[in-house]
Amino acid sequence: MSDPETLSVTIVDGYVDEPAHFGVPPYISTYPRYTAGALVDAGVPREEITYHTIDGLRDEPDRWRDVDEADLLIYLGGMTVPGKYVGGTPAEPDEVRKLAWTASGTSLMGGPVKFGVGEENAGATETERQDLDFDFVAKGDVEAAVHDVVESGLEGFDNRMRDVDEVSRWAREGAFIVEQHPNHPEYLIAELETSRGCAYRCSFCTEPLYGNPTFRPPPSVVGEVDALSDLGVKHFRIGRQADILAYGGDGEAPNPDALRSLYGGIREVAPDLETLHLDNMNPITIVEWPEKSREGIRIIAEHNTPGDTAAFGLESADPLVQEENNLNVTAEECFEAVRIVNEEAGWRPGGPRDPRPDGHASADEDAPTRLPKLLPGINLLHGLKGEREETYERNLEFLRRVYDEGYMLRRVNIRQVMSFDGTEMSETGAEIANDHKKLFKRYKRQVREEIDNPMLARVAPTGTVLPDVHLEYHQDGKTFGRQLGTYPLLVGIPGERELGKTTDVAVVDHGYRSVTGVPYPLDLNAASMDELTTVPGIGSSTAGDIVVNRPYESVADAEFGGEVDLEGFATARPLERAD
Repeated sequence: MSDPETLSVTIVDGYVDEPAHFGVPPYISTYPRYTAGALVDAGVPREEITYHTIDGLRDEPDRWRDVDEADLLIYLGGMTVPGKYVGGTPAEPDEVRKLAWTASGTSLMGGPVKFGVGEENAGATETERQDLDFDFVAKGDVEAAVHDVVESGLEGFDNRMRDVDEVSRWAREGAFIVEQHPNHPEYLIAELETSRGCAYRCSFCTEPLYGNPTFRPPPSVVGEVDALSDLGVKHFRIGRQADILAYGGDGEAPNPDALRSLYGGIREVAPDLETLHLDNMNPITIVEWPEKSREGIRIIAEHNTPGDTAAFGLESADPLVQEENNLNVTAEECFEAVRIVNEEAGWRPGGPRDPRPDGHASADEDAPTRLPKLLPGINLLHGLKGEREETYERNLEFLRRVYDEGYMLRRVNIRQVMSFDGTEMSETGAEIANDHKKLFKRYKRQVREEIDNPMLARVAPTGTVLPDVHLEYHQDGKTFGRQLGTYPLLVGIPGERELGKTTDVAVVDHGYRSVTGVPYPLDLNAASMDELTTVPGIGSSTAGDIVVNRPYESVADAEFGGEVDLEGFATARPLERAD
């Protein structure tokens, strides 16, 4: 038997990406926080709990000593909807095995990895359940398994799910673990869970494996935010749910009162938060309960921060694919949901549609343009049962209609299916996705060129200001960074700037899924040639003239024939004179 008070525990975060849960940096998922809370609740002192990300182990090999010497090693990870990541690289199966081989004490693995492991973290793959040489695999909730295995003296546990009272305690008690995350506190966004499970049963999705929806009451979530806020966390994403509009109800119909308590409570305990975003919203909810949904969407837009995205799981606009995979929304219904979100939440702070009592009072013709408060994002999934060449054209038709009728999408997420045991897709596997790889690549390029580029220019027109862009890496003489939030825009800035800093940026050009920006405000008396020539219509000759004719008393004094009105995002600061 092991005494919890003398137990040393190492938690390794290999990162997660699930249909309703994100944990690749700069995100921190709920798993390490709840696990830490469960350990404390079971009697393990906080000072005996060490947390590392998989990137931290890669960067500093000496940290592997904590894996080796721990009485209990806990690995948390699993990718069920993998994508492309900038802030971190999820653990590969061979790295997870190395953790088990290195651990001298008891080893326990949990998280979505329990659903299966592929040869790599990628779409169009088939998975199988593996223990990856760990002593224990939590097939229920890993935090419940951790709590029980400690109480048993590391002898074992029952595979069970934790209850609401437990998660309410563990969420608060485990908040301290964020202080050990390498991104803490400036560049860390905490994923928040409001519910688990789903009322629907789409063929490919692992979320229904958690059962029907169960909800954490507002005080449970608000208490967690309060604890995280006290530890310096200022960025939050309400991402761990299948449908935010169904929060606090029967799992299907909207409950605006619950949303008001949730969002209002968060704003009360964290008044200085800098990001409050969400992830999943079911378009069928909006169509079936339009008035309650409109009220819920207005509540969200009142409390959130700009640039928020409501991910819509359309998955396919093809009726045949919809039928064969139990998809719950048609293309027509999804279009109606896109329209409603645009109408209720597609306004910009300080803009002409700002519905807040002081919105128009704060509006100023010289005020910078901001991103809309909340827009839909579309998820499209390929390799599903029944997919055919016509499927790709129907998806394109849907996206073209949204654009042609003047609505906005924050992003279009296109991926290929992964097949997991326990889902209907396990019978089909990745065969269709692999057969259609060439078709998929051509279609994906079409979406990027025909939809993503012009849509991005609509969502973030030239002059749009993106505050607090975190500078992450250098490439081709530019510095790239992102804001914290749901699906943040990748921003390229001329020149190699100091990484790890933040800067305000004004958008000047658009790619497929990224934008080019210049520091905001752009000072004409100090801007570099690279910054000036990035602005559309200002070539090297005009930029040279601007530099030669400095200083300027105002932006209007700088005469040039550019395509863009600089008045909205440029300035002419007086030059500092030497004493």
